[in-house]
Amino acid sequence: MATLARGGRLNVFGFVLRLAARLPFLFIAGRIYGAESLGRFAYAVLTVEFAAQIAALGLRRGLAQLLANARKPEACIVADAMLVAAIGSAIGMAILFAFPKAMYPTTQVHGMDRWLAITVLAIAWTDIALAALAYQHDVGATVRARSIVEPWTISIVAFAWSYVSLNDGLIVSYVFSMVAALVAALIPLVRCYGIPHGWKPDLRLAWGTSVRNAPLAAADAVEWASRRIDLAALGAFMPASFVGIYYVAQQVATLPAKLKTSFEPVLGPAIARKIAVGDRDSVAKQLRQVTYWIIAAQLGIALALGIPGRAVMGLVGSGFTGGTATLGFLLAAEVIAAAAVVSEAALIYVARKRNMLISLVMLALEAGLATALILIMKDEGLPQAFQATGPAIGLCVALGFASITKSWLLKKQLGAPVSGWRWDLAWATGSGLIAGGVVRWLLPETWQLVVGVPLILVAFFAVLWTKGFGPEDRELFRMKKSEVRELREAEEAAEARDQIQDDIV
Repeated sequence: MATLARGGRLNVFGFVLRLAARLPFLFIAGRIYGAESLGRFAYAVLTVEFAAQIAALGLRRGLAQLLANARKPEACIVADAMLVAAIGSAIGMAILFAFPKAMYPTTQVHGMDRWLAITVLAIAWTDIALAALAYQHDVGATVRARSIVEPWTISIVAFAWSYVSLNDGLIVSYVFSMVAALVAALIPLVRCYGIPHGWKPDLRLAWGTSVRNAPLAAADAVEWASRRIDLAALGAFMPASFVGIYYVAQQVATLPAKLKTSFEPVLGPAIARKIAVGDRDSVAKQLRQVTYWIIAAQLGIALALGIPGRAVMGLVGSGFTGGTATLGFLLAAEVIAAAAVVSEAALIYVARKRNMLISLVMLALEAGLATALILIMKDEGLPQAFQATGPAIGLCVALGFASITKSWLLKKQLGAPVSGWRWDLAWATGSGLIAGGVVRWLLPETWQLVVGVPLILVAFFAVLWTKGFGPEDRELFRMKKSEVRELREAEEAAEARDQIQDDIV
């Protein structure tokens, strides 16, 4: 729990860094390249990231279990995972390079567009490298790669390349950022695990790992798709400019989403170890605590970004303010999704196939609702800005279904409650809404960002800290690094004893 708390602090810090770095890119992309170019870029990235999810074959989260059950050097296990991802990535890159229209279905392919395909390998390897580092409790590597190197690289290159070519700038900047993030992940990986001496490529083992990880890979792909199929549905029925506006709203909304996804590398190893020894009560306790942290953080951030949403979207350009309602729905969706994502972190170990089935139903529900809402609003003659909210509304409903269903299933599997909801969150939300109302009605848009966002956050977290956090919450956040190190050493010693006992048996 202490390690999770430290990971939580690092993730909040990473969120602040990511926010500071991502906004310049959105500002540059919106004001220099425009909504239409941004929409084309968004759809291409959508295709590449999907290929990377498939290529990783679930190893982003499944690697923790492979390392926990390792019967050979950990460096060799990581090398095996990299081999599997390399094979999958090679296939994906070859397909996309040969058929680039998969990335650019509605526009012509020109310039350096094809080279976007090389990011498939970079994304897959970066995810696996960071997962391996997180298994050793090195969350700082994720913060550096994802919150500093990646977003600042894409912002700097996008600005610099705008003087070379507006056609290629966004694509080139994305390629540079993904490769830079990979380098930032591989350096600490080699330092932590070392060179895998004596390792030999084992294609048979790689194939076996792929088959075993198929349900997990499908769950990963579905979870990823649940955050992208809304954009895909919008692109099928709406002009590219609306895709660009939706993409900006999605990027802002998914900033707080990183708080929960970045917990996965810390939470996964802890769950894998506890499941291995049959300590399901501890798993339920960890899940309740992490879910509470995530919901609390995301609620506060959603209020701070959603209430002055018009001002937030206006930062990118006046033409993007039509996505304010979409931003509100997407921020709400991320709060709703917290329970589903945290529950899935344990379900992939105790109920893989049922978890995958629920995810598939959720994905179908989201796609169906997104399409139906767009078509219904179009038939009613509503403005296109209204129609563009359809996928975001469908996402909220689908994620609500997934959160309720997965939490119920996990509670049944563990024999203990896993919900992280506490009523103090409602009181804190009320405080944030009051502060937000004052900000929205009394301050101009510029001051809503400069003064309003911090004011809403202070109002929300002040109530949460004084009325919500119990002694255990506060002690966890006051945990010193030396105490974390002592607990980690004790855990490693216990694992060593367990390994010796297993070898004797």
